[in-house]
Amino acid sequence: MIGTMRRNEAGAPIRGRGGLWLFAAALLPLLISANQAAHAQSAPAAACEADITVLPSPVAPWKGAPLRVIIASEKPFDGEFSLVAPDGQVAASSRERHGGPPYFWLAEVTSPAAGTWQATLTGSAECGTIKRPIAVRAEKPAPPRGSSSSIWPVRANWTRATENLFSAWVEKLFDDPLDTAPSWPALHEVLRDRSRNFLHNHLGLNEDSMKLIYRPDCADLPYFLRAYFAFKMGLPFGFSKCSRGERGAPKCFDWTNNVKTEPAEGLGLVQAFNQFVRLTVANIVHSGSGRTLANDNNTDYYPVPLTQDALRPGTVYADPYGHILMITRRVAQTADSAGLILAVDGQPDGTVARKRFWRGNFLFAQNPALGSAGFKRFRPIVRAKDGALRRLSNDEIVKNPHYGDFSLDQSRISVEDFYDRMDEVLSPAPLDPFTAMREAIAALDEQVKVRVTSVENGRKFLNSGRGPAEMPSGPAIFETTGAWEDFSTPSRDLRLLIAIDVVLGFPDRVARRSERYAMPRDKSAADVTAELQRMLASELVTRKFAYPRSDGSPWTLTLKDVADRAIDLEMAYNPNDCVELRWGAPAKSDEAATCKKYAPQAQRGKMLTYRAWFHERRRPPRA
Repeated sequence: MIGTMRRNEAGAPIRGRGGLWLFAAALLPLLISANQAAHAQSAPAAACEADITVLPSPVAPWKGAPLRVIIASEKPFDGEFSLVAPDGQVAASSRERHGGPPYFWLAEVTSPAAGTWQATLTGSAECGTIKRPIAVRAEKPAPPRGSSSSIWPVRANWTRATENLFSAWVEKLFDDPLDTAPSWPALHEVLRDRSRNFLHNHLGLNEDSMKLIYRPDCADLPYFLRAYFAFKMGLPFGFSKCSRGERGAPKCFDWTNNVKTEPAEGLGLVQAFNQFVRLTVANIVHSGSGRTLANDNNTDYYPVPLTQDALRPGTVYADPYGHILMITRRVAQTADSAGLILAVDGQPDGTVARKRFWRGNFLFAQNPALGSAGFKRFRPIVRAKDGALRRLSNDEIVKNPHYGDFSLDQSRISVEDFYDRMDEVLSPAPLDPFTAMREAIAALDEQVKVRVTSVENGRKFLNSGRGPAEMPSGPAIFETTGAWEDFSTPSRDLRLLIAIDVVLGFPDRVARRSERYAMPRDKSAADVTAELQRMLASELVTRKFAYPRSDGSPWTLTLKDVADRAIDLEMAYNPNDCVELRWGAPAKSDEAATCKKYAPQAQRGKMLTYRAWFHERRRPPRA
């Protein structure tokens, strides 16, 4: 149930009896449209109605289930969000505004009374008071049912309103304090967390309490999240079979969707969705799905401009070498800190972790053989008059009032221009060079600590006796299946080596681009560079972490140790090697004393051959 006006493919309003539209005939009561709400409110409030979306959860609220309500907006209103009970009392309120853009507020009532509630946004000088009614039933509604002809029925459309809710849902799902580097063993751990997932059991089927297992890798993760949200909201979802780019950029074909696909006989709605994403989507999509050419219409993603408005939660990043991340939050620049983009990625072992945008995590290249890298959004899916689903073309996206953000800019700029443009998007005002240096070191520190988890997973595999993992040949070491994919770290280690280079070269970067930084007036560029070098040396020694050695005992290293061992890390990705070797422990040192297992000689020979890729910080294209 969404309090927004329904529109057709061209963006024009679709009006029904009394201006109301049926959102989910069998499940939901009618909700007052934005047009009607505008007539019911003051003139200032009416001007803001088009920017406001209200979503109650569960899909059919009743007094026996907690009532969660989210209100989303394109504009950063400063008002207070309240849930007003049928008796006129404020039952819950919040002044905490999240996001930007979109902006959103959340409120919850554990035991709502039956009757008409009001979701109210007050205190905004620009918009006055905005109200939306929410009907809470006295009796538990009948649960939704599955369909024999589709995985789930489509009952709503992708619009700016539903995209805003998707962005808000993604941001809340992975929200954590900025000074942490959260990770989860698997995606289902996040989805089962009711405090994060405001669509938890949204359908009233107890669907998020069934202990369903979701372990998507990096390419699967955005599709799983998009499919989950579409399933809960009754929205269209589709995906393509794509090549991996063996002979040039990946190309997609054979697009399918939730309406075109029939569930196995006898499956309920939830199990049909579960089987669809785990056995169909996960077995078809891959990293090539995100690296299609920017001007290709037959794709699941389309490229967006490098602007603050376009880079919102739910936008994906496809790096040229096959890694995929999804933006979860954008943090504005302040007087004391640079702006941030936070994103999550999935790993082959099922781990989901949050990372910040910087050169060490988000690789970029301009190479037609690799496809088009950069930030992209899911291509909008619309319903034709006959009910069939189709995707909008690039030209249609440009003209669509709900989107309009297709852009080829990223495919036309150099690598250095890309990172310079991103610096300006994140931090429009000149940065304090010392603050920027600390941010870069903090990002490296975060990346190293994430690697601790990955290498520890490899240690557990090695100690399980299931090895050795079979090592593929050539570029396939970066992208394969089985134990090697789950526990090796060639892609992560290549990114780590690049990250080390970025941090060590940061003082020189400031000297080259001094106009981008708020340089102290009383110091020359040489003085600032020298001070940055001193800060770098101090920070690298001060920042420490520990990893479990082969016998489980902890060993502490500093970031300086990691930087000094960059040469050793060029051959540290093999899960058949002991963890001490994977952290570059010197031979015959106390640190290496617990190392007992080594990769087979044939594998070591391959690694010597491939070492140049890591030493030169390049990933070869697939043969």
